[in-house]
Amino acid sequence: MENPFKYGTIVDADYFTDRIDEVKYISQFVNSANHLILISPRRFGKSSVVAKAVKQSGRKSITINLQQVTSVADFSAKLLREFFKVHPMERMRHLISHFRIIPTISTNPLTGSIDVGFQPGVDGSVLLEDVMELIEKGHSEEDRIIVVLDEFQEILDLAPRLDKKMRAIMQEQKHINYILLGSQESMMTEIFERKKSPFYHFGEMMRLNKLPRDIFHDFLSDRLKNCFKTSSDELADYILDYTNNHPYYSQQLAATIWNIGTLQPETEDVFHAAIEHIVTTHGHDYERLWMNINRTSKWILQRLAKKGVLQTGEYPTSTIYSALKRLQKDGYVIYSDSYEIEDPFFKEWILKGV
Repeated sequence: MENPFKYGTIVDADYFTDRIDEVKYISQFVNSANHLILISPRRFGKSSVVAKAVKQSGRKSITINLQQVTSVADFSAKLLREFFKVHPMERMRHLISHFRIIPTISTNPLTGSIDVGFQPGVDGSVLLEDVMELIEKGHSEEDRIIVVLDEFQEILDLAPRLDKKMRAIMQEQKHINYILLGSQESMMTEIFERKKSPFYHFGEMMRLNKLPRDIFHDFLSDRLKNCFKTSSDELADYILDYTNNHPYYSQQLAATIWNIGTLQPETEDVFHAAIEHIVTTHGHDYERLWMNINRTSKWILQRLAKKGVLQTGEYPTSTIYSALKRLQKDGYVIYSDSYEIEDPFFKEWILKGV
């Protein structure tokens, strides 16, 4: 029997958890000439929500995760490679011939996939401009393409003034819908809400929150039904209480519970056995993370793990605030009504050592 829970990748079909209103909202922009900016903490499912809305539209699309981009030239190559996935290279040959820097294009004879590269040391901004103009010229008002740029805040670190360069190109484009996703709220807000920013009010701003508890509870309970001695409703409550309703970690815990309960049905307390399994499995990873965190941040994480008060006088308020922002940026901490450790299993690991 296949595990009914999936996490760590973009999910769809039976693995997709509700988000009906969010998909409908995103679809309004997918089917218009407008652009959308979507912000949420990591692992809240924003990529899956956008992928579902784009898939339902039936339109051509390109998706790039900017965290996987190493330079502007690499960004250009990845964009061009994705463009060729939706357009036969033969059709676009005449447009490529107008590139100021001609790319190296090769085809894998076994898979049919296309690889794109540029000579080292070339001007990345020229490459990017040519590729973005190619995407625009390859479409029309009736055949607009959707370009999804995930973790968009990374452009600030990719190259100086890249945001200004991209905005200058994008504001002239009429045949592309952009969906720009980001997990760093402060950086995304800086890009799209600061008046002096090139991307000020570029598109509609949307924030993706946690799933409503009742809907998520039913999703988990339905898939755990008739598997364990403990009632599925009770297990769903345990999971959501432990993960604080976090989409990714709730799915991870539910999947582990299902695995242990199915493969080791004699397990008495499958809920705590699953938590112990995850914490033990990732123990070495957590130890490496911990070794790279400074003393102030370690103290804050320990206080958050124990639900302790941060304003104890041990550290100045400004120091605590700066450390919290750094922990947020690095993905250790999220803010949802209050600051909390993003990974409940990392929190469990911290508590074991306190």
